[in-house]
Amino acid sequence: MDLISNLLTYIRNSNLSKNKSVKLPYLKTTIQLVKILKTEGFIESFTILKKNEAIDELYTSQIIIFLKYKGRSRKPILTNLKRISKPGRRIYVNAKQVPQLLGGLGTLILSTSKGIVTNKRARKLKIGGELLCSIW
Repeated sequence: MDLISNLLTYIRNSNLSKNKSVKLPYLKTTIQLVKILKTEGFIESFTILKKNEAIDELYTSQIIIFLKYKGRSRKPILTNLKRISKPGRRIYVNAKQVPQLLGGLGTLILSTSKGIVTNKRARKLKIGGELLCSIW
């Protein structure tokens, strides 16, 4: 079971159906990815429901993400969420190989020794890691 792929699929499906929000399981990786999405401006906001406040019994704690849209036509800000490294095939880059996406308009998310960071932050810190996903 690939948790990052599931997370991206939840967000992608909610985005395509133009939902206002999406519920995700509360995990450390999920929190870090959601914080990156918020700082990069891809989502409106997020809230964390603790165990005693959770509505669904399936997960003990949840994260609710509020998605972002443009204008009255509600055109999604997120146009593409794509998993790069997969459990069967991991893709690693060193500090000099960290790529840019769409000339800096898109964002790559890497798992590094300093935690989960964007490609811009990885270049600034001069560290490499595993390419997790691309977002634009």
